[in-house]
Amino acid sequence: MAILQIVKEGDPTLRKISRPVEEITPRILRLLDDMADTMRHANGCGLAAVQVGVLRRVVVIEVAEGELIELINPRIVAYSGKQHEQEGCLSLPGKWGTTRRPRHVTVRALNRNGEEVEYRGSDLLARAFCHELDHLDGKLFTDVVVGEVES
Repeated sequence: MAILQIVKEGDPTLRKISRPVEEITPRILRLLDDMADTMRHANGCGLAAVQVGVLRRVVVIEVAEGELIELINPRIVAYSGKQHEQEGCLSLPGKWGTTRRPRHVTVRALNRNGEEVEYRGSDLLARAFCHELDHLDGKLFTDVVVGEVES
């Protein structure tokens, strides 16, 4: 496994739309592994492939230690409720802001074996799903901040 370089604010890559994964290859599996290592090394709870310069619809999330969620071509299929909480981002170090997100989110995706999986998350996990999937569409949390961004 490798620790990858995290793309930082100002890099135009972060504003690009990621392409779907057509085939789960050894390269995609290595990307998942490297992204998990990179996320943990940076003390994050989520990472999208675009944040390491790869424009593919691939996300890793780990809000509870040892419970890694790997998502390939994820999409939100249901959401409900509201929450206003602080968010930060590994690509925007030192910046924080309060966002308005759904309290409950259901996501469907492929796992590393190409099987369709569904995850339901609330609170922090719901925020992580929304935050990381926004990255796949070129959006940053600062686009949905309610009020001021704090540095």
